[in-house]
Amino acid sequence: MPTDDVLIKRLTPVRVAELVATAASYAPENIGPVVSDLFDDLVDRLARAGVRPTGPAVAYYTDATQGAGMISVHAALPVAAGTDSHPDFALVDLPEVPAAATLVHRGSMDEVVSSGQALAAWIDAHGYRAVGYPRELYLACPPHAPERWVTELQEPILEC
Repeated sequence: MPTDDVLIKRLTPVRVAELVATAASYAPENIGPVVSDLFDDLVDRLARAGVRPTGPAVAYYTDATQGAGMISVHAALPVAAGTDSHPDFALVDLPEVPAAATLVHRGSMDEVVSSGQALAAWIDAHGYRAVGYPRELYLACPPHAPERWVTELQEPILEC
């Protein structure tokens, strides 16, 4: 995976509607089915509530409170700042990330590990330290064509 296209950028704060579930681990084979089902459910819930997403989907991850190695999977869609709370989904304000190393992954998320490893190697080689899990910004996800997906990996970083 070439790292010539790694960019450091600020991630602006964004209000999202989200659903959360737990995956057995951070491995793609455990994350994929969970995040896919969450996004399908979230899209349906937003449509029923009359809420329109304002940008591309975002997935982010946190350590789960139960089970060693388990991960909380957050499937989120940006919504307008004035969106009212709703019982079918949570509204969350994702904070600004002052600096994130970003790399565009092209293809199925089943094959994202090499892109993630390339991004991690770039971060280490350029005097930065990753802080937390990366976000995934889904720029293009044509249905039934994961080989044509375009996803930006966004790893929060600090200078060493």
